[in-house]
Amino acid sequence: METKQRWVLGLTSLASLMVMLDMLVVTTALREIQRDLGASLADLEWTISAYTLTFAVLLMTGAALGDRFGRRRVVNAGIAVFTLASVGCALAPDTAWLIADRAVQGAGSALIMPNAMALLSAAFAPQHRARALGIFSSITGLATLGGPLVGGAVVEGLAWQWIFWLSVPIGLLLVPLVRAHITESERVDSRLDGRGLVLVSGAAFGVVWGLIRGNAAGWTSAEVVASLVTGIVFGAAFVAWERHAIAPMIPLEYFRIRAFSAGNLAAFLLYGSVFGTAFFLAQFLQVALLSSPLEAGLQMLPWTVTLFVVAPVAGAKVRRYGERPFIVGGLALQALGFGLIGVLAEPDVAYSSLIVPMMIAGIGVSAAMPAAQNAVLGAVPPTAVGKAAGTVNVMRQLGGTFGIAVLAAVFAHVGGYSTPSTMSAGFGAALYIAAVLSLSGAIIGLGTDARRRAVAAVPAVSEPARA
Repeated sequence: METKQRWVLGLTSLASLMVMLDMLVVTTALREIQRDLGASLADLEWTISAYTLTFAVLLMTGAALGDRFGRRRVVNAGIAVFTLASVGCALAPDTAWLIADRAVQGAGSALIMPNAMALLSAAFAPQHRARALGIFSSITGLATLGGPLVGGAVVEGLAWQWIFWLSVPIGLLLVPLVRAHITESERVDSRLDGRGLVLVSGAAFGVVWGLIRGNAAGWTSAEVVASLVTGIVFGAAFVAWERHAIAPMIPLEYFRIRAFSAGNLAAFLLYGSVFGTAFFLAQFLQVALLSSPLEAGLQMLPWTVTLFVVAPVAGAKVRRYGERPFIVGGLALQALGFGLIGVLAEPDVAYSSLIVPMMIAGIGVSAAMPAAQNAVLGAVPPTAVGKAAGTVNVMRQLGGTFGIAVLAAVFAHVGGYSTPSTMSAGFGAALYIAAVLSLSGAIIGLGTDARRRAVAAVPAVSEPARA
């Protein structure tokens, strides 16, 4: 690996770590935020959801801006926005201020993630890309699953505001380093697909809002039904428009490629099961096993540390064996691990009995994560990696939101927070659903074996003439 490539890998991974860490680092700080700011349950939900909403809605816009104005420039703009919003969160005098700044953080994240992944993909030749994505995935995945540990440690050792202050020096360090060590990308689009941006953003907003509000407002409420229907209508209009657009955001020909479609759908189900489980596992350990926030984070290490160990190795082997065995086998292992945790979830369960199932699930996601990303990015020509990265990141966010919403609905139906017994009952049922999502992703992953045949056929149909 060349020095320049190491810089690209290190800086894009660090930027993505900063983004992903803030998605779940708040979970173990919610109780302290509630006490300090007098937050209601709805306020606490929006402290997480405001970030998720703007992140998901603006991802494709972020990818399009990177294509139009240069990916390095847009990544740095996103880092600056994210850093300033982190300061706002740390200084928030009330929940309204905190929620607003969390939404701005999500917007900055949407500028960073698809363009960081595209810069990384473009810096490595196809035969080395999967290994680089494995390292990238291990770092970003570790941030996602390690968020509760970091949050618990910071809350117990300092104060909840410091979970946001931690991002500030990282952002201040990244901006000059990215500018100095990452070459600006070529601008592959002559103009933005404005109508496509509005339609895809409307579709994401409608769907994500409906998923976020489903459990609180009721899945059959007018608000949720109208939101989901609006999202579907905007999505259908987006597809219709993209068929005829001169410079489409996502050439629809890509979805005829089995590897591209299967990789995106597998990623959706992968992140749905992972985010949903991460959201509830820390709470189960605290409510049912009476662990402190820091103890809960430490107890999750058998699940999280496998990402750092396994993902780089799996990524290095993808080029040799293809994506299919890692996606199928990895998600099957994750399903097994989550299913075993669901069976064992009882108030009096010994923590030691959860270690092996967590490791099985961790090994599974560590193998599947870089393979799913490589399947999507490897299915398109080099000039389209920005759009492909935007698509897979949208699947990540939509999948994560969907997973949390579905697992929360099952949890609320079966159990609750009132006692360790009700917590265990709801958590066990939710983990069964996470296992089903994982197994479904494994089945979908069977479609990724056509990647190498498909790539050669893409350029002739995927790059429309520029105005």
